[in-house]
Amino acid sequence: MTTIAGCQRLQRSWYAALAQATGGRTFSTHECDWIWLPARSELMLMFPARISTAGLRPGLAEGVRLGARTVGVWLNGAVRATGLAEFGFTPGWQPWWMSAPADALSTFRTDGVELTSEVPEYSGVLAAELAVVSAAPARAWHALARVDGAAAGAAYSFFDRSAGGSSTLGGIFNMEVLPQHRRRGLGTALLAAAGGQAAAAGAKELALNATPAGYELYSRRGFDLIGRGQTWWLHLDR
Repeated sequence: MTTIAGCQRLQRSWYAALAQATGGRTFSTHECDWIWLPARSELMLMFPARISTAGLRPGLAEGVRLGARTVGVWLNGAVRATGLAEFGFTPGWQPWWMSAPADALSTFRTDGVELTSEVPEYSGVLAAELAVVSAAPARAWHALARVDGAAAGAAYSFFDRSAGGSSTLGGIFNMEVLPQHRRRGLGTALLAAAGGQAAAAGAKELALNATPAGYELYSRRGFDLIGRGQTWWLHLDR
């Protein structure tokens, strides 16, 4: 059974994989677990049990040294964000943790979607983070939807036997369909292709963090809401 704690560990593992693939790193300060994502110029604080000034202050100083433009804090919904506002953080979007059996997507078609590690149209952050697909051992896959030969949507799947507190939890991340191509079945096809690859690698359950806008699609495709988290953001380039 997928738990919120498992989703949080999975999210942390995904960001750590992106960091490793793009020249970033992870580090710890007092009660704080940080991930530096250089392609995004973002520093992430991942699910501290409590907000600690002793951990925040040196972590933020390291973020400035690294050149971070944005600092994000991911929190369990039950953790009080006391102290973040004093450092300039403001509340951000709310992750809606959802999960489904991996085989829930097996009946859906994947027409127009391919698994690929090469996307000529990608540049900047998209191109840099695509390197996570080529890292060894393989634990991430990239699904790309095309319409009339042009990229129309994409998603990643991720499965790491050490993630999520078990050897069965895979994830779907960064799923997006361009506005002009929505409501044509591409979202379902991307889910099926990405989730199917994670299932083929050994995942028995899938988890994702949805926005309220994405909830409708995911719930129709077998995903259940299991809880909500919170994010806070600090913009250092203002």
